[in-house]
Amino acid sequence: MRIHLIAVGGSAMHNFALALADAGHHVTGSDDQIFEPSRGRLQAAGLLPETEGWDADRITPDLDVVILGMHARTDNPELQRAQELGLRIQSYPEFLRFATESKQRMVVAGSHGKTTVTSMILHALHKSGRKTDLMVGAQLEGFDRMVDLQDRHEWAVIEGDEYLSSPIDLRPKFLWYGPHVTVVTGIAWDHVNVFPTEEDYIGQFEAYLNTVQPEGVVIHCTEDAKLQDVVSRVKERRTDIRWVGYHTPRHTPTSTGSAVTFDDGTALDLALLGAHNMQNLAAARACCQAMGLPTSEFDANMVDFTGAARRLEVMHDDAARGFVAFRDFAHAPSKLKATQASVVGQFPSRGVTAVFELHTFSSLNKTFIPQYKDAMNAVDHAIVYFDPDVVRHKRLPELSASFVKEAFGRSTLEVITDKETLAQRLANVPNENHVLLMMSSGRFGGVEFSPAPRPVTS
Repeated sequence: MRIHLIAVGGSAMHNFALALADAGHHVTGSDDQIFEPSRGRLQAAGLLPETEGWDADRITPDLDVVILGMHARTDNPELQRAQELGLRIQSYPEFLRFATESKQRMVVAGSHGKTTVTSMILHALHKSGRKTDLMVGAQLEGFDRMVDLQDRHEWAVIEGDEYLSSPIDLRPKFLWYGPHVTVVTGIAWDHVNVFPTEEDYIGQFEAYLNTVQPEGVVIHCTEDAKLQDVVSRVKERRTDIRWVGYHTPRHTPTSTGSAVTFDDGTALDLALLGAHNMQNLAAARACCQAMGLPTSEFDANMVDFTGAARRLEVMHDDAARGFVAFRDFAHAPSKLKATQASVVGQFPSRGVTAVFELHTFSSLNKTFIPQYKDAMNAVDHAIVYFDPDVVRHKRLPELSASFVKEAFGRSTLEVITDKETLAQRLANVPNENHVLLMMSSGRFGGVEFSPAPRPVTS
């Protein structure tokens, strides 16, 4: 096929370009800005556009499909030319459904934990030699790309996002996939820019469960009340579906991670922290079992699993000083609470400083920020950072530090609004018997944590 990707520089889109070229298709792409690591990876594969920007002449009648990324706008000249020519235009989730139509699809959905659960499933399957198509939201250890599409694969493992498919396809991505097996990890209101009420948001998950293939399997977290309400309603209509509940297994912290015991009595020592990761582990275990992988094989394969990128990822570890710094993707209120609880539970005798960046549209929206009330109360020192320029760029109402502090409901909360102050504050984090936790779906404006040098002793 001849395939052109508009907005090829995106995290998922550039991985689609790499995967499609690897599968033997003729691939071109365009974007107005391409940053690392997308730029270097596209260049190494010979797929980097010669020039940045949009050019309608790139769109020719011989193209079989144009894949439209979310970064593009509806007035994009390449999109308009494709529409004029009557070409097939698809969002990447629509194309992914088309590419996996003949396969069994395993889809991981939910407001949190999707990337970690998908990573666990892929790790366990691939260690057993069961290669699959895949689409996951982070670069995984042992995998060349976040996307892989090969004719020989029987299964496709897909991270199912509820955000919009493309600028001209305003359906949630996961409504395209039609899973044969799916897991829903939980429901916590997000994406307030497109789902302005919690009811709107919850409704997308009910619609999603109605897309499960006949005689399909739905694995669901029984500890999430909102999810259980949705499951109970869909169960009445979909008596053909096999419903499998899961919950957080028993676990205790160890010096290297956690000791976990499943309901069947199986005990494992894993290099994973916290209750939310144990819950993710139970979800992945149930998914792999539904896909035909014995639980004994899953358990053996997970012993060396260390987690997905930016999911409680260790940035710095100084055992001699008793200091460790983590980076985590947490941005929703429920995930903030879960991540902090995990770290505090793992290091009960150490002080903890947590830094959270308001970065997403929802987290910077004044109507949504009150959802963060009490979300930073589990740690000794709590810091919230946001960039007023990002607020303006997203065309949102101005935020004040005092409003943010009041919304979080913690009188000792520190609110920082410039990079220089943030860098200085990070430099002052205690470096002995302490834990630093940095949580964001962004990059803190480029500010990096650099541990203080150890003093030279004679």
